[in-house]
Amino acid sequence: MKTIISTPNAPAAIGPYSQATAHSGIIYVSGQLPIDPTTGELSGETISDQTTLALKNIAAIVEAAGSNMQNILKTTILLTDLSNFAAVNEAYAKFFPTAPPARACYQVCALPKNANIEIEAICAL
Repeated sequence: MKTIISTPNAPAAIGPYSQATAHSGIIYVSGQLPIDPTTGELSGETISDQTTLALKNIAAIVEAAGSNMQNILKTTILLTDLSNFAAVNEAYAKFFPTAPPARACYQVCALPKNANIEIEAICAL
């Protein structure tokens, strides 16, 4: 049976989807934009700040589900500009200093709310 995961410590969904769902010991976290959960607005001056905020939102969601960032199995990063790849990697590495998850990264032409980055995750409970 699917369980819906929701927390006020991460941005509310901006469409007909859940922050995350869990099934059979796996948490599927919807793509997180660099949105401040208290204001609902995009935040972060730099791509590093935006990466950090998106990952903090993921952390809040997996923690609400009863897990943590060390249990993340895979992430997918969507960027509007791949020239930001190195800066994203630097910020990302702070969340996964050892045994980082599998990952894919793609450049896309646009993201919701004109964000520069979106990150989704799959995490073990």
